[in-house]
Amino acid sequence: MVSYIDYTSPSTQYTFDVNKSPLFVKNSKNYINILGIKQLNTLENVSLLDIFLSTNNVVEPHYHQNAAELVYCISGSAIVSILNPFTKQIMNYSISPGQVANVPQGWWHYEIATVDNTHLLAIFNAPTPEVILGSDILKFTPANIMAHTYCLDEAQWKQVIAPVMPSTYIGPSKNCSRVNENSPHQYENQQYQHPQYIQQYPQTHNRPQYRQYWE
Repeated sequence: MVSYIDYTSPSTQYTFDVNKSPLFVKNSKNYINILGIKQLNTLENVSLLDIFLSTNNVVEPHYHQNAAELVYCISGSAIVSILNPFTKQIMNYSISPGQVANVPQGWWHYEIATVDNTHLLAIFNAPTPEVILGSDILKFTPANIMAHTYCLDEAQWKQVIAPVMPSTYIGPSKNCSRVNENSPHQYENQQYQHPQYIQQYPQTHNRPQYRQYWE
């Protein structure tokens, strides 16, 4: 028990219908329901997202600043992709019913459904699953900052991100013409993207210096 919950109050809740708590709806086959302390006030350090996806739909790249995430596959199949910030590797894990993938707190990740009627349960060790979405980072970071920082043409950058909708949650968008160009199955056997190295000019004692870069 925790001190902030009044278990004697008549307003205290012990049950809730997650089906009546939409977080995001793309269409009838792609949507996310949410359960947190705002929906069920006796929750302690747990919350969840109930995720439904059809083939090739993606829970967009994002991270949870306040919680780790355990992704459990109820039905269908999905690839859970995680960027390891220590190794700078993308790790791709294909999960099917009964299997899980664990995403540590604050790690960049995304999920892609590989078959229709995929149902995932994302469980968090926090009373509310806070999130920072890739679409929001792209849209709300000033274009001049992106252009200056990464040596980009500002006008071209604005043109590239123009189709991005804030808080996409599930992509691609309904009017996307590139939906069938790529299949998520191509990533299933690419467990890691290995870092590569480039040689720089020697700086002292004719010894070459190295730095890492990742595509």
